[in-house]
This record gives sequence, C-alpha cells and structure tokens, in this order.
Amino acid sequence: MTGALDLAGRSALVTGAGRRVGRAIAVRLAGAGMRVGIHYNQSARGAEETLAMVRALGSDGVTLAADLSDRAAARALVDRAVSALGGLDLLVASAASFERVPLDAIDDAAWDRTLGLNLASQFALAQRAIPELRKTRGSIVFITCSSATTPFRNYLPYVVAKGGLRQLMRVLSLEVAPDVRVNAVAPGTVLPPPDFPGQSLERITARIPLARTGTAEDVADAVLYLARAPFVTGHEIVVDGGRSVAAVERYG
Repeated sequence: MTGALDLAGRSALVTGAGRRVGRAIAVRLAGAGMRVGIHYNQSARGAEETLAMVRALGSDGVTLAADLSDRAAARALVDRAVSALGGLDLLVASAASFERVPLDAIDDAAWDRTLGLNLASQFALAQRAIPELRKTRGSIVFITCSSATTPFRNYLPYVVAKGGLRQLMRVLSLEVAPDVRVNAVAPGTVLPPPDFPGQSLERITARIPLARTGTAEDVADAVLYLARAPFVTGHEIVVDGGRSVAAVERYG
C-alpha cells in the first residue's frame, strides 16, 4: 500500500511567500526537505527573510519577483522557477488580494483587479505548470477561502473569485488526472489584518467552535498533508476552526 510521499529533494513554487501564510507554507515545505521557489511582488525583504528561514532548516531555495496581476508574468514565473529549481513537483498558489469593496462601490476596475489576481492568474500559473508537473507526477494546491462556501458581505468580487477558484480546482483535478493531483486549502479567520476592528474580531471568534482564530501554520500543515497524500485529489480542506459547521442553524 502506498504511504505518504517523501518530499525530500523535490521542488515547490509558493506564490506570495514573502510574508504571512505564504511564508509559513514555504517554511513548512522546506522542513519536509523541499527546495522552494519563494515568489514575491513587493515584499522583497520579506522574501529574503523567508529564504533565510528555509536555509536554516537545511533546505535551499530562490526568491522570484513577479506581478501576478499580469498573466504573462505569472506564466513566466513558472518558467523561471522550473529553470532555477531544476524542475517542479508542487505549485502552491497562495498569493491573493483581500479587498473590501461594498456593493455600491464595485466598478469595473475593482472587479477586474480582484478576479484578475485571485482567479485568472491562478489559472495561468496552473496551466503553465501542468506540463512540468506531469513529468514528476506532482500536484497543485490552491489557497481558496471558507467564504467560497459561507460568503460574507462587502467583499463580493473576492468571494466570487474564491468560489471560482474552488471550482477551478475541482475541474482541473479531472482534466489532469491521473498524472497530476489538484487540491485546495480554504482558510477561515486566519491572521486578521493588523487594522481589523477588535470588536469585529471578538464577535467572529465567539462564533468559532474552537474559540480561536487560525494561524498561518494551521494552513501550512494542511498544504503539507495534501502535498504528501498520493490518493487525494479534487478535495478542499477547510481550516476554519469549525466556523462553517457552526453557521448551520440548530433546532431543538
């Protein structure tokens, strides 16, 4: 019976790895022995810090800059990662924007900007990576969001994009099987922005059965599981402390 895949010596590209969740994912994969392509856009210093953390674990990697709102740049990023790492076994599409836009403030620019980065560029990355991943029987992990299942207000373009990304994962998993596995991790309330209102955060936390918000490491652990799971594809792991279950009305 096939067990968990050994990731030692394999290569991963992690987008948005200069900070927050993307950094935690890159570090967790390095801890499993992977060489890591550390993508960043504006956080060059953060990417260098991530690289130092990767090397401290005895692994290695490379920092790669790209503006993923440009789909040509997204495709070129994959090419550069393959060249720098000597191949590709895993793509983790973590880079995203989280823009609050009330319904009456949504215009074409906000819609295109949000869906461009959070959905269109994700497909561009995956499409370019698939030929390389077929060679290594590798996998893709998208970072979706629990809002794709339980939507919230004032983030309509973001929620629609993440819902589309969830469906992209499901369709791609069929298109590229059996050579490539495609899965997703859907974080709930994880690493709220520093300016997030305290009262709102307290109200959200009170609705989480596990009584806390998530950490970047919680998400990274789920990504590592999917990267090592040879018989899992087309699946989304929701990392939300049980909040999506608690959203169901209780009777009796």
